[in-house]
Order: sequence, then structure tokens, then C-alpha cells
Amino acid sequence: MRTEPYPPPTARQTLSDAEVIERSGREPETFAVLYDRHAAHIHRYVTRRLGADVADDVVADTFLDAFRQRGRYRSDRADARPWLYGIAANLIGKHRRAETRMLHAFARTGADPVAQTYADQVDDRVSAAAAQRRLADAIAGLPPKYREVLLLVAWAGLSHEETAEALGIAPGTVRSRLHRARKRALAALGGQNPVSITEEIGNE
Repeated sequence: MRTEPYPPPTARQTLSDAEVIERSGREPETFAVLYDRHAAHIHRYVTRRLGADVADDVVADTFLDAFRQRGRYRSDRADARPWLYGIAANLIGKHRRAETRMLHAFARTGADPVAQTYADQVDDRVSAAAAQRRLADAIAGLPPKYREVLLLVAWAGLSHEETAEALGIAPGTVRSRLHRARKRALAALGGQNPVSITEEIGNE
């Protein structure tokens, strides 16, 4: 028996993510609000990581897992993005070989826009395409734990604290891994324009 009336659909849009998740425990269809808010962003992120062929399935599984786990969500976390990206990261981890193959293929051919986000961050003296290929190769060579932190910050736009929440690690660990990943990415560019790349990739 509910103790308060459910808000109409338009009112649900004003609820925080945490409130949507809590409400969905009694009104499961409310969870669709979370999908409407975040699915497109997560889809773009997964597409960058794994390609369009598997992105639909990974995103669908992300929200299915989130729905099943919603009873364990911490209500003091108003923004569910780190939680959702963390679930997506776990699913992406099952496709490591596919991701690495795609990055290496882009590094060879330049035919895939997976590293497009870095094109505007390199010095004008370096061609964008060449920079993207070198960065794709460097990202492919990163240990998974460094790659995950780098891409959650640089591509998903999460803060250090949000990345830590997504991965279940300490913010200091995020900063350490990001520093090491950044050094490798900068080395791949031959040291070109390190200040702007450091600022953009670090997202500090």
C-alpha cells in the first residue's frame, strides 16, 4: 500500500536520478525516465569504445542490469551517471579484445572516428588524422585499468570523483592512473602541445 500519490509523468522529469530509482521500486515504469536521460550519452560512449555493432546490446544490458540492481542504489547519490557508466564499464570489459582490435585498426588505417575527441586537442603543426591514429594506438596499448580511467574522464566527461565512484576505487587511484595514461598518450604525440592535451584529457 503506497503512502503518497505518484507524480504524473511530467512531474517525474523533475525528480533527481536517485528519486527516480527509489520511485521505480514501487512504480517500475518510472525507471524509463533514467533511460531517457542517460541512454544516448552512454550509447555514444560505448560506440566509441566498441563500435556501433555491439553498442545497442551493451547499452540495453547496462540498463537491464541497472534495473535489477536498483534496490541497492545509494539514495544519497542524486546523479546516477557514475553508477550507470560503472555498469557499462563492466560490460565493456567483456569485449576487451574487440576494443583493442578496433583501436589498432584505426591506428593503421585512420578509418574509424573512435579517437575523434582528441582531434581538436593537438597542436596545429600535427595533422588531426595522424594525431588520432597515434593516440588510438597508444590507448590500445594501455593496461585496461588505465584505459578505463582515461576514457571515463576524457570521453564520458566524468570528474575524478565520479570516475572513482563508477569504478569503486579511491579518487587518488584515479589521479595516479590518469597521470600514467596521460604520459603515454602525450608520448604517442611526440610531445606536441602537451599543455592543452593535459588540460583536456585530465578534465581537472
